[in-house]
Amino acid sequence: MQTLRNNITLIGNMGSDAQITNFENGAKVARFQIATSDAGKTNWHKVFAWGNIAQFIESYGKKGRELAIHGRLVKRTYLTKTGKQQQVTEVEVKHVIGL
Repeated sequence: MQTLRNNITLIGNMGSDAQITNFENGAKVARFQIATSDAGKTNWHKVFAWGNIAQFIESYGKKGRELAIHGRLVKRTYLTKTGKQQQVTEVEVKHVIGL
């Protein structure tokens, strides 16, 4: 039953081209936002993907493209440029389908 915890599936459109970061060790991460709509209201979700999924997003994922993603919610804390601590919840993509 443990594998059913912390799962999220979203179908929506990319709000912008993905921001790709390449690391010296060859790893790659893609960060973007996806918009979903419910009853005329648009919700924005921060999303990131590693490895082969990031590679797919880099080549396929452009602003406006429709994607179905499945992953898990991740909460992280970071410091802003002004030194203020911020917390954000993002979706870590585990599977993606370009529609």
